[in-house]
Amino acid sequence: MQCSKLLCASIYPRPLAIHSILFRGGAQSVARMEGIGALKLPSFRIINPNNTTSQSASTTLGLRLLRRFSTSASLNVSSTVKQEDTLSSLSLGDITRPDFPILHQEVNGSKLVYFDNAATSQKPKAVLKALQNYYEGYNSNVHRGVHYLSARATDEYELARRKVATFINAESGNIVFTRNATEAINLVAYSWGLTNLKPEDEVILTVAEHHSAIVPWQLVAQKTGAKLKFVSLTKDELPDIEMYKEMLSGKTKLVVIHHVSNVLASILPIEDIILLAQNVGAKVLVDACQSVPHMVVDVQSLNADFLVASSHKMCGPTGVGFLYGKTELLAAMPPFLGGGEMISDVFLDYSTYAESPSRFEAGTPAIAEAIGLGAAVDYLSAIGMQNIHNYEHGVAIRSGHHCAQPLHRYLGVNASARASLHFYNTHKEVDDFIEALNDTVNFFLSFK
Repeated sequence: MQCSKLLCASIYPRPLAIHSILFRGGAQSVARMEGIGALKLPSFRIINPNNTTSQSASTTLGLRLLRRFSTSASLNVSSTVKQEDTLSSLSLGDITRPDFPILHQEVNGSKLVYFDNAATSQKPKAVLKALQNYYEGYNSNVHRGVHYLSARATDEYELARRKVATFINAESGNIVFTRNATEAINLVAYSWGLTNLKPEDEVILTVAEHHSAIVPWQLVAQKTGAKLKFVSLTKDELPDIEMYKEMLSGKTKLVVIHHVSNVLASILPIEDIILLAQNVGAKVLVDACQSVPHMVVDVQSLNADFLVASSHKMCGPTGVGFLYGKTELLAAMPPFLGGGEMISDVFLDYSTYAESPSRFEAGTPAIAEAIGLGAAVDYLSAIGMQNIHNYEHGVAIRSGHHCAQPLHRYLGVNASARASLHFYNTHKEVDDFIEALNDTVNFFLSFK
């Protein structure tokens, strides 16, 4: 790829605390490979203010959020008619922003504009309240006591599991709580990978994968003799689906692939990718960290074998994530960690193990965090994932390699800056970002 395709600039301190940016602009581009397309999102998505359908949906959504959360005094008017008049002129960002206390502060004398949502999202009051309620009202261990606090904590913890399952159209027994998506991938690598991979078996990934999706399989490949093969990018900087198809063979045992790239903003045709892999007998692990928070994800429709996501990227607390696995796969996998909770019986010379998901949740879990994730799922569901997907622009400002060093080496750049939005960002913030970017570019062009 030619460096001329990239606009790279170092940005001096502005109201947006930006250090450097790699700007991938222009209209959306699509790579088609025999009917299979990988979509690269535009850097900014223009919302048509005259789209009456969108306005109507926004009004309905706003009223629903008001009834459910009632967190904004400015919108808490008594008349439904007044509510509709007020909400019809507001964006999803305007409607939901009052629910996020952290966004209402100044940094260096300017209003905070948070565009690093691909790294971690902010938390609504409903999630913060769920954490507070747990610690103040029923803090106790789960699955181990018969007293009131333990019983309630267990009920809420398992309710959170059911909420996550419903959110991605799965059964609760297929959801394993982990510390994060990284641990979920490692769980599959060490439990499924060490058991099933043999010398000369192949695992296919892309050069655009997150480090957490690459390093565990490097470690497993060293132990098993399996080989890692990487799909490169097309001239449009999209994972090459044609190359992927050519790589698939009877030796392919696993495909590890992202749904939405945390750097390229590309959305892969994941259903087709999964079908192609399964046609040669391979399993597929989907990194859905960047898709679950922003769009409808249905594991039944995808037919994914494994899928992972992180709570903290979907408005939930840090310290918890989840693994989805098909029933027959989880049932055949040995434990990942040993200890309490994951056992059935323990003897001095051997132990028997619990069924999934308990088999993979050794020790005291992140109880409050899981409950907070359940509250985040409630919040996102109240908005509607399709509403979120329709609204979001596709731009976060964070400089570095974004845990994707192989991809940056492939592109020939040391680092980039990423502007990633979420539904609580507003159109004005995007305008401020563009103004700051233009000022910065002009500033450095003046030195020519």
